[in-house]
Amino acid sequence: MILDTFAQYVATQAEVDLPAPTRHAAKRALIDWFAALLPGTLTAPALQLRRAHSEELGFGRSSLPGAGTSAFPATAAWINGSTSHAVEFDDIFRDAVYHPGCPTVAAALALAEDGNVSGEKLLKAIVAGYEVSTRIGAAVQPAHYRFFHTTGTVGSFGAAAAGALLTAPASSDVARHAMATAATFASGLQQAFRSDAMTKALHAGHAAAVGVRAAQGAAAGLTGVTDILEGAAGFGAALCESPNWDGVTDGLGVQFNIERITQKNHGCCGHTFAAIDALLELKREHDFKTDAIRKVTVRTYAAALDVAGIRKPQTAFEARFSLPYVMSHAAIYGSVRLSAFEPARLAEQPLRALMEKVDLVADPTLTAAFPKQRAARVAVSLEDGRTVETFAPYRRGDPEAPLTDAELDAKFTELATPVIGTTAARSLLDRLWSIDKHRVADLALPRLVAARA
Repeated sequence: MILDTFAQYVATQAEVDLPAPTRHAAKRALIDWFAALLPGTLTAPALQLRRAHSEELGFGRSSLPGAGTSAFPATAAWINGSTSHAVEFDDIFRDAVYHPGCPTVAAALALAEDGNVSGEKLLKAIVAGYEVSTRIGAAVQPAHYRFFHTTGTVGSFGAAAAGALLTAPASSDVARHAMATAATFASGLQQAFRSDAMTKALHAGHAAAVGVRAAQGAAAGLTGVTDILEGAAGFGAALCESPNWDGVTDGLGVQFNIERITQKNHGCCGHTFAAIDALLELKREHDFKTDAIRKVTVRTYAAALDVAGIRKPQTAFEARFSLPYVMSHAAIYGSVRLSAFEPARLAEQPLRALMEKVDLVADPTLTAAFPKQRAARVAVSLEDGRTVETFAPYRRGDPEAPLTDAELDAKFTELATPVIGTTAARSLLDRLWSIDKHRVADLALPRLVAARA
């Protein structure tokens, strides 16, 4: 059974050294998770979750970074996982249409702090969670994404694998039963993308909490159905029309998907990135002014339009999933960062007027290449009669054009500093880069308080 192979890998990963590139990639993933988490602490649903669980806070050893408090592991994973998905700056594994960091790191950090483990062990848990979940996610796409939010479903496997490595290192039995149990609680419906409700972010937190509880339960002897992936009524059969399990474990423990993660360069839905990058490239190359634009035509894959095709967004959430909005913002301001979704910016009339000039077209060729390729072709018709166009075969931040370490540092600093201040942000970043030389407790996360809460 597939879970047997994954379980043996998780157990082995606890005992062997990480290759240097893989360790480095895990540090990048951890830093990027904190970059997404910290601004999320100031907004929904983090504020509501902390209120909802106020009587549980202050107990346990698992921190709520930025909130200056702690909780028991499952509660911390639930809140942190949701919070890290809130502002849409979280990482992506392209082939699985999946944000692995939100559930995996949230679960791993909660249990690592609870167990007072080494930073090296935390990194191993993160790697294990990424490897298991990204492979399962790729095997069920693209059919799975029609109805399900992969971060909520497949994220449960990542959280459980990471959790098992921390609760019972080197035990393949615990890893097997943790993942098997987590599978039956995997959930997250695409309908949550289609409103301003807070549910989408909660999918990541739910997956993280499921993984924590499944790992703790398995370590105490709870058993799961170990053919849950390929069984006749299992995960693949229920949540995907035609899962492709062939090769799902090939290269496991030798080739690491965590080294092929996309780190976001824009603060919105990842399906919009190729189009944004293409438009910015056209502006750099042809140096046209915004008021010279007569029409912008975006040709991209159908899933991008299904998820990010909101024509007239009224809220920050809707704007993050609106190609017309983010394209217009990029054209006017040259970027799409957190400021793009402030209420005053959402209401700006020049931006709203430009949105009316953006046409969206589903391209059959690009649709057929999804999810392994996330491309867009953008054409800008100008008032002087010219039409300029370019093709973005991938996104800035994708494995073909990764953010450098310096760019990742800059992203972290930009997002963390307004929340926790310059000194704390710099100190945390330094400690994260050297986490393999320290214990997780050395991060002092329960004392990390937002400067403006």
